Amino acid sequence: MRNEVVLLGALFVACERPQASPVPNPAPPLATPGTEGPRINTEGPSGPAPDGMVWIPGGTFWMGTERPEMGDARPVHLVSVDGFWMDKTEVTNVDFARFVKATGYLTIAERTPNPKDFPGVPPDTLVPGSALFAPPHDPVPLHDHRLWWRYEPGASWRHPEGPRSRLTGRGRHPVVHVAWADAVAYAAWAGKRLPTEAEWEFAARGGKDRTPYAWGDALNPGGRWRANVWQGRFPILDTGGDGYRSTAPVTSFPAEGYGLFDMSGNVWEWCADWYRPDYYQTLAALGEVSKNPQGPADSFDPAEPGIRKRVNRGGSWLCSDHYCSRYVLGSRGKGEPDSASSNLGFRGVRSAR
Repeated sequence: MRNEVVLLGALFVACERPQASPVPNPAPPLATPGTEGPRINTEGPSGPAPDGMVWIPGGTFWMGTERPEMGDARPVHLVSVDGFWMDKTEVTNVDFARFVKATGYLTIAERTPNPKDFPGVPPDTLVPGSALFAPPHDPVPLHDHRLWWRYEPGASWRHPEGPRSRLTGRGRHPVVHVAWADAVAYAAWAGKRLPTEAEWEFAARGGKDRTPYAWGDALNPGGRWRANVWQGRFPILDTGGDGYRSTAPVTSFPAEGYGLFDMSGNVWEWCADWYRPDYYQTLAALGEVSKNPQGPADSFDPAEPGIRKRVNRGGSWLCSDHYCSRYVLGSRGKGEPDSASSNLGFRGVRSAR
């Protein structure tokens, strides 16, 4: 947790500048002769599917995207992951409520910040809360996310739009206002873990090779929206062309190839890895297929050198083709582990053995 200015600066740089409209993804370099190429493993799981999970067979794939506006997702490089189980959907409010009832867990957004962690911040401003989307009434420049985000005292997973809001009718919506540590705690309780960034992207691709979206090459094929993302002029008005102007129930859109829902849009999803913008360059420089990469050993973001961050993936209902089009497969997000927001959730995975 941070005071308003610091928190908003730390969390939302994942969506930095207005972005060009999506263009076809350039093909990555060919594999070096004699090296492994893209493939899907044929080995099946060793047991029955855990409740609410699907089998992701693993294999080798081209990870990342060559889109010029997404420098931290380049170069595209070959990665191999083993098979694993993954939650079909993002963790819902019903799921998270069971965890809290069983454990008494208090999320970071519900805890009073420790003044020792915030020298110089007036103690009376250190109150529990989280970051809430607050659309402006008039057009604003898109280089400063603080113009449409605010720190909302009392916002939490129980009160997703502020202290007066409730979860009534939102049981099947993804839980939001969860920090990375909250997601890790839930996953451990459920006998799971957070996915690595490589596992997450392999699963999101659904067996397709180098398409920009989990369902293919077009954002809304045949004029039909396949994900909960922003339509209209950002950040003033979401027209709700896809049927939603905030989070959507987790099975509202078609599943992708492996039977997973909302791998693009709806809410960002925490991954296990630390974030570095140069990590893909490090892997590609090795000149070989990266096997089950776990992310860098540390975190560095040149935009905020003193703040460590974890990777998040998938974009959210606030992403559009004019700003933060990070629902594109291969693109990356980042966030301070103890921060949360109204468009950030997660899902769990379980290793094969």
